[in-house]
Amino acid sequence: MIIMSYYFPFLKNELVSIFKLGTNKRHWTIPVMASLCVGFPMFIGALTHHFSTSLTVSLGGLVILYLPAKENIVGRLSKLLLCSFGFIIAYLIGITFSFNFYISSIVFGIFGGMVYFISKMFRLAPPGNFFFIMICAMASGLPFNAEQIPFKIGLITLGTLFSCLVAFVFSLFIFKPNLQKDVNETFNNLYIRKEVDYLEAFIIGFFMFASLFLAHFIGLKNPYWVPISCLAVMQGVNTPHIWRRGFYRILGTVLGMLLCWLILTVVKAPLEMIVAIVILQYVIELLVVKNYFWAVLFITPMTVLLAEAGSNITQDPSILVIARLKDVMLGSFLGAIGGWMIYNEKLRFQVVKRIRVTRRSLKY
Repeated sequence: MIIMSYYFPFLKNELVSIFKLGTNKRHWTIPVMASLCVGFPMFIGALTHHFSTSLTVSLGGLVILYLPAKENIVGRLSKLLLCSFGFIIAYLIGITFSFNFYISSIVFGIFGGMVYFISKMFRLAPPGNFFFIMICAMASGLPFNAEQIPFKIGLITLGTLFSCLVAFVFSLFIFKPNLQKDVNETFNNLYIRKEVDYLEAFIIGFFMFASLFLAHFIGLKNPYWVPISCLAVMQGVNTPHIWRRGFYRILGTVLGMLLCWLILTVVKAPLEMIVAIVILQYVIELLVVKNYFWAVLFITPMTVLLAEAGSNITQDPSILVIARLKDVMLGSFLGAIGGWMIYNEKLRFQVVKRIRVTRRSLKY
């Protein structure tokens, strides 16, 4: 009875938080641009009978999500160009080392830790390091073909450049910039955070390595879903938030997979799939700042369609749904453990203490 009286208010608050929507602080142009940058390349690909190829271009178009809404045009485009370069590097690293899953997992872990460190150092706003690591994970799951690497890199580059063009056009006509003033403000407001936590970067890198290696080791068909889910859960801001995101991730994925199954039973033609992806992308950008659970509900079918729309597995939705559920649950479990390690104060204290002792011993 005492236990029920203690946990009932907690469970009640959690259920209320699932259905509670926060305020939308994003500019209305972000969902529109995101849908355009993801959908337009696929539309051109469908018309030219290169639908599978256009999916890689649309993946590069996701860089539009890093466009700052409150900065001037110079600051917005300069950050978007830097993130575009990061997308290209991430894809290049993933596809280059995909010839061996041992090496690929090690390189992916090192890359994940470095990206986390750099994103923290430069205070990269949400979605932060997520899509860089996601793109690297997806590229590492592709069959290795050295001759196709330049072509694949060109596709991802084309997607990022298209996003930069869309961002420039929208910024030019909506914000009406003063270029001379914007340049001065951008360089004056440039900042770099020096007090970055090395321990967090190491833990992120280790769990990215472990999740991808484990997915390969147990023979998952698309191993990148495990580290993607692991990273999504680990991006919580504290331990309760980590467990909450893990719960939301699993519950939202289960419901999202049901939605994905319904979509795949109805949608078959490339043009129909494009419309579904564009609508899902628009809804996600509206909900992601309001409620993470409801965003995951739509993120799940959107990412599945974007990643595997050109494969034969979409012909049997039931197999696809079961496979992705297993991947996401495994990744969410690993992410919950990794998040607990990041925010474990006792572990952090012991590691910092040992680092200081090692530094002192090296001086003498």
